[in-house]
Order: sequence, then structure tokens, then C-alpha cells
Amino acid sequence: MGGNAPRRHAGLWQLAVDTLDGNWEHDHTVPSRTLYPHQWSWDSAFIAIGWAHVRPDRAWRELTSLFRAQWLDGRVPHIVFNPAVSGGAYFPGPEFWASATVDGTPPVATSGLVQPPVHALAAWHAYRIAPSADGLAALRRLYPRLVAQQHYLATRRDVGGAGLASIVHPWESGLDNSPAWDAPLAAVPTEAAVMRAYRRRDIVHAAAAHRPTDLDYARFVAIVTAYRAAGYRDDGLAGRHPFLVECPLFNAAMGAAEHALAGIAGEIGADPGPHRESAARITAAVVDRLYDPTTGTFHPRDLRTGQLTPARTVLGLAPLILPDLPTRQVEAVLVEAASARFGLAARMTRPLPSHDRTAADFEPLRYWRGPSWMNINWLVRQGLLAHGHTRLAAGLRASMIELVGAGCHEYFHPDTGAGLGSPTFGWTAALLLDVLAD
Repeated sequence: MGGNAPRRHAGLWQLAVDTLDGNWEHDHTVPSRTLYPHQWSWDSAFIAIGWAHVRPDRAWRELTSLFRAQWLDGRVPHIVFNPAVSGGAYFPGPEFWASATVDGTPPVATSGLVQPPVHALAAWHAYRIAPSADGLAALRRLYPRLVAQQHYLATRRDVGGAGLASIVHPWESGLDNSPAWDAPLAAVPTEAAVMRAYRRRDIVHAAAAHRPTDLDYARFVAIVTAYRAAGYRDDGLAGRHPFLVECPLFNAAMGAAEHALAGIAGEIGADPGPHRESAARITAAVVDRLYDPTTGTFHPRDLRTGQLTPARTVLGLAPLILPDLPTRQVEAVLVEAASARFGLAARMTRPLPSHDRTAADFEPLRYWRGPSWMNINWLVRQGLLAHGHTRLAAGLRASMIELVGAGCHEYFHPDTGAGLGSPTFGWTAALLLDVLAD
């Protein structure tokens, strides 16, 4: 058994290691062998954290392979396609995205979207888990690419002009099917022909009742089609793109990345000052643009309407990962987290849900509309630790460990803790190793 895992959790530790080993694919880890057979961006970031505890070399190979697919403009695509996998194994596949037709793309096929920029946070966390000369060399190689990723988001994606990045698709949020996107999605026009033009692969491997509806999936495809038709360009998004939202989690991750980059810069002999300044600006913008004093939590802002979206989801807790989040907002978010909506406590009786469990549209089985996810729990726990709330962090840790007693599932029932989705999921295994070792 590696790391500092307690011996009483030896079985869970080995389960997690075996899951990662089983999902390893020559230079990266697939999220799952069935539903997600390629490399996913923020999955690889979380997975690198787990590898750092048992195979640090794989942690750096994981991140290095992902950033080899970075576009010239700095974006890190949310899917990197494995050419050895059949094109029909996943939809939308490489033919749909057609990245090879776009200037400034890598030789490997990718998507044209991004995901939350948790990569600098993961790289810094992985290095502190297993500091070494090889790790330091990897940080030096990754640093300019991480900086380019941040620059892309801070410039080309600042559609609102207030210092926050806009997501152009719900898939970019990572919380693909969250109720947070219902209002912006409702305005996306969808022709019936779009729904007949493709075959969904996700409901071959997972129950349809657990996945996005056909109508929502058609809207997802319509948004990508619009972005692809414009060559994935970000200039002029405000005037033509059907979905533009400033997301609390995405932008909190961008701010946390600047704090991590400051740490990396200090370690490799670069100047951490600009990263600290950027972090402060992002935190101020997140509070100014996305905090609602009436609800006491954070909400996405729909740039099409200028309004905050009304759903109270776990996205509202994500800004806790900003270490410089003002005390007023920290305290308000903790009240939200401890309420009946989410149930965070030093002794948790149910898992942390992804959506307000008191809401009429709470769905305990459907993807991101209620179920509990290991990566979101991990981020919230990091935020609790950053602000000194160790008892709540311990309660969440215990809940996370209890969840995986059902196996390293993709996500979990928010009341019973039963495993849902893929039964051998990469980031669940990786982040279990991290909390066991802590």
C-alpha cells in the first residue's frame, strides 16, 4: 500500500489503484472503458492527483499528454481522441468536431470546447504530494502551457468584459446537465431534424433515465454545431452564439489556478506576482458578478439576458476554493451548504448533492441534477480546508470514503449513496486515494 493511507482502508486503497491501472491507456487514463474511451481534460487533472500518490511518473505523463493537444490559441480541448478507438465508440466523435479543418490545432483529433481550468491546481497539488527532480522538470515544462491556458480564458473568453471567462456550452462547465443551464438552454433553437441526425452512444452504456433528455441533448448538439460553423472562433461571440454564461465553478477554478501558478512560479524561479494580482482580480469579479446577496450564494450569469440563473446548485459552493474569498461570502456560502438544500455537516447523514434537494426539479438519479460526485466533493473540501473549516472538511471526507464503499462509480445517489453511472471511474478512484492519504 502506497502513500500514507490508514491500514483500515487498505481494501479501498487497492480498489482505487486497480481502477486507475485498469483505465491506464499508454500515456493517459480514460475516465471509463465503456462510456468515455478517450482522454477528458478535467478528468485528467483530477486523475493526476491520484497518480501522484502511487505512480508520480504517470501523473506527469497524464498532464503532459493532455497539454500536447493544446491549441495554438491556448485552449485545452475537453476531449483528446485516441486514434486507436473506433470512431463510432463515442458521440460526438472526431468526425463531428472536425478539429483538423481549423488552423492552429494539434495533429491529434480533439473537440473544440474546454473544461474548468483545474489543471494548474492539480499540477501544484501533485508536486506537493510527491516532490522530486522529475516533478520539478515537469512543472517547468507545463508552466508556460498553463499560463497560455489562463491567457486564452482571460482574453478571448471575457465576453462580458468584466474579467470573467464565459463558457459557450454546458459541457464546458463540467456539470453538463445541471439545472443551472435550464434557462439559457431553453432559448437555444432546436430543429427536429437535428435530433434525427445522430445516434446517442451514452444511453447504450447508461440508463436513459439517468442521462440528459433527448431534447437537451439536441440543444447540446445545436450549440456545438453553431460554434463549429464559426471555426470555433471566439471573436464576435456576443453577437452570434446561442449560449454564453459566466459560471461560478469555472471562474473560481480560474482564480484558484492563478494561486497555484503563483506557487509553481515560486518553485521554478519565475515571478509569482502577476499570478497573485490576477487571482485577486478574478476573485473580486466573481463576487461582483456572480454573488447574489438575496440568496447568499453564487449563481451563473446568463450573458444573453444579463440575469443570474435561479437554480441553487452545488456550483454556488464552488467559490470556496478561492483562498481570498471575502469572509462575508465564505460565511454566507457555509450557511447555504449547511442548509437542508445540501446538508453539509461535521457528521453528514447523506451525501452532498449536486442540486438543491428541496427543489421541485431535484432528480436523484439523473446526471448532475441531484447525484453526488467525487470531484465536486473534493473541490468543496479543498475550499473548506483553505478557509480553516476543518470539522466540516472532515465530515465531507468521511462521506466521500463511505460513498466509495459501493465501488468507484461515476456518481452516487444523493440519498442512499448507491453507485450510479460507470462502475470503474477514473477520478473517483484518484480522488479517493487523495482523501485516504490525507
